[in-house]
Amino acid sequence: MIEEKLIAAGINSIAGVDEAGRGACAGPLVVAAVVLQDPKSEKLSQVRDSKELTEKKREFLYEVIKAEAAAYSIIEITPKEIDQTGLHKSNLEGMRRAINALDLLPQYILTDGYEIDGMPAPSLAVWKGDQVAISISAASILAKVYRDRKMKELDLLYPGYGLGKHKGYVTRSHMDGLNKLGVTDIHRHSYANIAALINS
Repeated sequence: MIEEKLIAAGINSIAGVDEAGRGACAGPLVVAAVVLQDPKSEKLSQVRDSKELTEKKREFLYEVIKAEAAAYSIIEITPKEIDQTGLHKSNLEGMRRAINALDLLPQYILTDGYEIDGMPAPSLAVWKGDQVAISISAASILAKVYRDRKMKELDLLYPGYGLGKHKGYVTRSHMDGLNKLGVTDIHRHSYANIAALINS
């Protein structure tokens, strides 16, 4: 665990940041940041990359992580902003916003994969961070659960697309819904499959 080395060096306030929804063509990009009170806590022993967990386990750990956090934040980047600024820039900006939205300033920041300029504290980009840093894993769970819940809400507002099941990712059922019902304002118009429908 990367956090153990940082704690041994006297760094105790460590933020992890990660996103959910990067590859989806509908719905927001969600970014979470979290500072765990004790990254070595036994209560967090089941925390790992959100993609390795069942939905039920993620929902359980979502509440555990919030209870064990010294601070956390969850922010949304809208489809419109993604279309205007591009996915990668939106992702980096989302991580900056999530860190700056924390109630405390961490001593150190761990990000999943990407180096990010403009952070308010020293930071390290960690390759496959959600698998090797518990703070990033915890952030990935917060982002994933929050976004999944959001997509279930959007499913009620935009029926017929199956958003509650595929969560806005490109699937056959999603494309069938798009071909039948058309593109909405919650779709990312700059994505190739959505742009092709708009321009057809």
